[in-house]
Amino acid sequence: MSLKERDKKHLWHPLKQHQLNPDSLAIVKAKGCILTDENGNEYIDAISSWYTCMYGHCNDYIVEATHKQMQQLDHVMFSDFTHEPAIKLSEALIKILPENQNKIYFNDNGSTAVEAAIKMALQFYFNKGEKRSTFIAFENGFHGDTFGAMGASGLSVYNGPFEDFLIEVKRIPTPNGSNHQDILNLLKEYTSKYSITGFIYEPLIQGAAGMKIHDINGLNTILKYCKSHNILTIADEVMTGFGKTGKYFASDYVETKPDIICLSKALTAGLLPMAITSCTQEIYDGFLSDDISKGFFHCHTYSANAVACATAFAGIELLTSEEIQLNIKWINESHKEFSEKIKNHPKVKSTRHIGVIFALDLNTKMERYGDLRDKLLKFFMERGVFLRPLGNTIYIQVPYVISKIELQKVYDIIEACLDMV
Repeated sequence: MSLKERDKKHLWHPLKQHQLNPDSLAIVKAKGCILTDENGNEYIDAISSWYTCMYGHCNDYIVEATHKQMQQLDHVMFSDFTHEPAIKLSEALIKILPENQNKIYFNDNGSTAVEAAIKMALQFYFNKGEKRSTFIAFENGFHGDTFGAMGASGLSVYNGPFEDFLIEVKRIPTPNGSNHQDILNLLKEYTSKYSITGFIYEPLIQGAAGMKIHDINGLNTILKYCKSHNILTIADEVMTGFGKTGKYFASDYVETKPDIICLSKALTAGLLPMAITSCTQEIYDGFLSDDISKGFFHCHTYSANAVACATAFAGIELLTSEEIQLNIKWINESHKEFSEKIKNHPKVKSTRHIGVIFALDLNTKMERYGDLRDKLLKFFMERGVFLRPLGNTIYIQVPYVISKIELQKVYDIIEACLDMV
């Protein structure tokens, strides 16, 4: 019996309606940018498996560092112990994070990194004797699937059944270069009516919304307003972090830095699950007290897993290397050239790119999970490229180690799909 058939017996896959689409492709090997299925077919992983395997699958340097750590120390609870992999990782992260970040808190995944950030913000003011219960967030943002993260998200396709159980959030549009004043007017209205705890946002680019890029100056205007009104700012860099936008973090593009940053996905190069919520010294100090109840009593069993920490440290070494930084630059230039080539195609509504991220919107209406989207996915896979459309948006987020030949094949397949739409 094939793996595909065995899968159906017990497994429940995410983001899938099994009655309509019961099959899942069985992958048996991954190396570099290539995924290999149980029948020997190969696929270029053009989205780095949800933006995680940015240094390529089974990267030799990262695998070696992980294997070495596994033989020394696997896991100890992080409430009462510490260890060198966590310390080394914290030191390496603080060197590349925005300059105001000073403390590292460990989580399990992107959703829990956001969950911890939301709880930090709420308790920060609770510890001061202030009851603040409302957050501000962008329209169409996505921050994860746990309840706090869902509440911050604005995509109802994920939140529908749970809307009545979520935190209170007031939404603002993303800045587009011409709506700054309208956004400021909304912010003034919200701050006059509600006790605002924080503003949570995907800096510069909204991933699940379709890789929508927003205006840097407008974002900075919002952040400055929040700072001036003691509204904590939470940057969700789960997707954008670790070089994908051309800088180490998307927050590096804006003058006003966030109070709290959420990290995951490429943090451990796709090899192991782990996440981090970083914050300023001021946030950390807000939990220091002779009253034990003012401590941050939030914990994950595998917090600061030593093997995951060693893996993440090796990833940062690669990220900061000259080779990877040069690769990011040439991929960005290549995306620019492809954008110029394809942007006037009659089937293309718009294109955009930043760092290793490229996206185009098809000039047609499509359901986020519908027949045409499924046909496009099948079209790409049959031709050896894994691309996962978000509605009418086709996007690329390739590993930093992709070759020029592989990237050109991705471009060629996208061009070929336009004749099918």
